Amino acid sequence: MYTAEITRPSRRPTNLSLDNALLKEAKALGINVSRAAEAGIAEAVKRYKQERWLKENAQAVASSNAYVEANGLPLARHRQF
Repeated sequence: MYTAEITRPSRRPTNLSLDNALLKEAKALGINVSRAAEAGIAEAVKRYKQERWLKENAQAVASSNAYVEANGLPLARHRQF
C-alpha cells in the first residue's frame, strides 16, 4: 500500500515591522501572528501571480473571446445541456 509522505515547508525566522496597536490586538485575541502573516503573504503572492498571468495572456484571452463571439463555442453541437 502506498502512503503519501507529508512534508512540511521549512520555516525561517524573519523580522517584520507591524503596526503596534494591531499587533497588541492580535495577541490579545490569541491570533498566531506568524501564521496570519504567512497566510496574508501567501494570498498576496497568489493574487500577484493571477494578475501577472492575466496581463501576460491578455492577448490570447482576447483572441479566444473574439473567436467565440464570431463563431460560437467549438464543438457546441456536441453539448448535451
